[in-house]
Amino acid sequence: MTRSDLVEELAARFAQLTQRDAEFAVKAILDAMNDALVRGHRIEIRGFGSFTINRRPPRMGRNPRSGESVPIPEKRVPHFKPGKALREAVDERTSPLGELLPLPSTSSAPALASPKVRTLASAR
Repeated sequence: MTRSDLVEELAARFAQLTQRDAEFAVKAILDAMNDALVRGHRIEIRGFGSFTINRRPPRMGRNPRSGESVPIPEKRVPHFKPGKALREAVDERTSPLGELLPLPSTSSAPALASPKVRTLASAR
C-alpha cells in the first residue's frame, strides 16, 4: 500500500472527507510521526505496533574493492515492532497461503527417495 492508496482508502471509508482532506490528514499524521522520531521519541499505536529509534554503534568496515579498513560512524535508525494483534492477524490471514503453494525443489528426485532418509526412517 502506498501513500496515495492510503489517501484513497481513507476518502472511500469516510464519505464526508474529500480527497484533498484525506490527503491532508494522512500528511499531518505522517509528519507528526516523522517529527516525533526525529526528536528521539517512541511512537506506540495500540494493536498496531511501535516505532522506536535504534542506535547502531560505530564499527570498522571494509572497502570491498581495495580491502582497506574504513571507519563507519554511529547511526540512529527507525525500527518498527508490530503489536500482538497485528502479528496474529497477519499470521492468520497468510497461513492458508503456505498450504497452497508448493515448496521449490532443488532436485528432480523427491527428497524422501534419498537413501539417508529411508535409513533414518527405518532405524526408528
